[in-house]
Amino acid sequence: MSAPRTLPPELVTAVPGPRSTALAERLARVESRNVTCSQPAPPIFWQRAAGANVWDVDGNRFVDLSAGFGVANAGHAHPRVVDAVREQSGELLHAMGDVHPAAVKVELLEHLAARFPGGGPAKAVLGSSGSDAVEIALKTAQLATGHAGVVAFAGAYHGLTFGALEVSWRPTFREPFLARLPGATVFARFGDLEDVMRSAHSCPEPVGALLVEPVQGRGGERIAPRGFLGALRELCDEEGWLLVADEVYTGFGRTGRWFACEHDQVVPDLLCVGKGLSSGMPISACLGRAEIMDRWPPSAGEALHTQTFLGHPPGCAAALASLAVLEDGKLVERSAEVGDRALAHLRGRFEAREGVVDVRGLGLLLAVEFSDPDACGETCAAALRRGVITIPSGDDGEVLSLTPPLVIDEDALRAAIDVVAECAA
Repeated sequence: MSAPRTLPPELVTAVPGPRSTALAERLARVESRNVTCSQPAPPIFWQRAAGANVWDVDGNRFVDLSAGFGVANAGHAHPRVVDAVREQSGELLHAMGDVHPAAVKVELLEHLAARFPGGGPAKAVLGSSGSDAVEIALKTAQLATGHAGVVAFAGAYHGLTFGALEVSWRPTFREPFLARLPGATVFARFGDLEDVMRSAHSCPEPVGALLVEPVQGRGGERIAPRGFLGALRELCDEEGWLLVADEVYTGFGRTGRWFACEHDQVVPDLLCVGKGLSSGMPISACLGRAEIMDRWPPSAGEALHTQTFLGHPPGCAAALASLAVLEDGKLVERSAEVGDRALAHLRGRFEAREGVVDVRGLGLLLAVEFSDPDACGETCAAALRRGVITIPSGDDGEVLSLTPPLVIDEDALRAAIDVVAECAA
């Protein structure tokens, strides 16, 4: 079973169409107004998706260059993933994850431990979201080192739960809740080793961990300079800090390696994963070197970090199926090869344009940075009206992000990039 061919956009109404517009009005009556943005235009409401295509409730067909926030690495609704969820759900929908777990939880943890960078002994704690994986990493670091201080980076995004929010950069997210944040995090300039040391010295708490995204996703697809991760690894070893790699966005082939830290042959102490892990189900994990994870005390009947849906059986089954699709289809290698050609095409369409600051990418994580955030937003909106889904990223929304499913047909990707380029004209 493989992902379906990527079909070109097909629009039967204006975008957004009348049914999406009506749903937006209904949603506004029942959802907090801070969640779904309906200005300046309502969103499209998805009806179904397959491979790299999405259909909205009005029957319009789109090419998805977002993979649903970088989730659908194996493609939307890959048949093997869907079958695994269906079979597992029919047999066991829920278990008692930290008391009487499902057998499939063991199988997934074994697969994840075997994939830990460097190949050494590893253990993990499962979660339900990227934020949850980061929370686990922060707790692990404090248990292992005895220190609460963290060095993170300007531009970083690690989630919006309180622990993850404490280490996320963007003031828009942090300022409404500053009174509840412990203030044990300092932020260094991304890519600047000297500033890491300066920042660490100013931390109000002794530093126990350094938290880094090898590529800052929501921060604007900012790629760490070559050698920077290796230098951080050496620094952490010298200072006795744990190196925590947040690969919720970049893991499972997105950058042309299983994990982005492998581009620099860096082995982190802790690794946060999610999104592309299951290609559609809410599951995440914090993996770590076994000797560090064993700093958690043995359970005496009450786990220090758990949740009702820990090791959710359909989520575990989806993750195992998605991992198999990546392996059997050599999608990690495909991401590197197709991504290189797509980046060359993207540069050919954008690099010489006025108002374009940079065109960059790693695997199938691609970006065009505009000098004017409004130009980026207008390009995304215009592309959507042409049947291509993109999203803005960066602190001010100045970066147009392209993270398609790893199964997208190359000719369809090239054609979608052409549409985006025409919309930016």
